[in-house]
Amino acid sequence: QVQLKESGGHSAQAGGSLRLSCEASGSISSTFCMAWFRQAPGKSRYWVASIYAAGQTTYHTNDMKERFIISQDKAAKTMYLQMNNMKPEDTAIYYCAGDDNGCESVVAGYKYWGQGIQVTVSS
Repeated sequence: QVQLKESGGHSAQAGGSLRLSCEASGSISSTFCMAWFRQAPGKSRYWVASIYAAGQTTYHTNDMKERFIISQDKAAKTMYLQMNNMKPEDTAIYYCAGDDNGCESVVAGYKYWGQGIQVTVSS
């Protein structure tokens, strides 16, 4: 069983930056993938980026890859999302997700979820 816990900055001004963290606890397999999703009010949960826990391979959604960067500290079993040049439309609940069966870009591809963290960007 794996537990995921998000932490990090909660608010920013437009054009500013925030970094979110997600710490994993429990047994992590060699094929474990961690991901960030976000869910804006009234919208579906949307995939942002993924990273393999055992390596450095990353995947980013095209519409945010210039501003949002996923990374990790393998020793600390912690994943990060660096968000730059933030916009008010980035306001959402951000979720950390994980699964033993590789990286996907859909909600159904992840078994483990954090509780989510609210991020608000003001103009």
